[in-house]
Amino acid sequence: MLEGIIGRKKGMTQIFTPDGKRVPVTVIEAGPCRVVQVKTHKTDGYEAVQLGFGVRKRANKPEKQHAAKASVATPEVLREFAPLGGEIPQPGQEINVSMFQVGELVDIAGFSKGKGFQGVVRRFKFAGGPASRGSMFHRVPGAIGCRAVPGKVHKGKRLPGHMGNKRRTIQKLKVVAIEPENNLLLIQGSVPGHNNGIIEIIKCRKARA
Repeated sequence: MLEGIIGRKKGMTQIFTPDGKRVPVTVIEAGPCRVVQVKTHKTDGYEAVQLGFGVRKRANKPEKQHAAKASVATPEVLREFAPLGGEIPQPGQEINVSMFQVGELVDIAGFSKGKGFQGVVRRFKFAGGPASRGSMFHRVPGAIGCRAVPGKVHKGKRLPGHMGNKRRTIQKLKVVAIEPENNLLLIQGSVPGHNNGIIEIIKCRKARA
């Protein structure tokens, strides 16, 4: 068994429990994934199973040859997951949502939505200066120096820059429902990224500890 699977975020909706409570859920297309490569201590120095998700329409020769070794189509995305014991899947084998159960806790990893270059008011919620006429200090960060000593700007200073598009992991999200016929997982709450973004669904590490 593997610790996770690759999926695609499809969007959010809501479902109702038998007692009438409304639960917001994220719909995730989880797999099916194919095993592309099995890595071992002897050949690679560590143990992992490489999964492929989707089909790449345009692939170069090395990508095609790598997938051909496992007799699978060239995948759109490759990710590695650690085996959790038991029988290790072999190249070409399919991994799907059957590895999860309703009520199980999972960790969801993905890249947050990119917001481009933003100033400190948007990026760090700075209050900004007075909005009145003649202020000359509206949305700028203000003084960032430290006089002559140390005579430099410390690392980590909150300044304008690129916002979002960073890998984020949301822990301990509950699997509310599973639709095996459509390869769908319904996860309680929100997950990182935009619709149709690639994410990783991992069996909750803290629950396994």
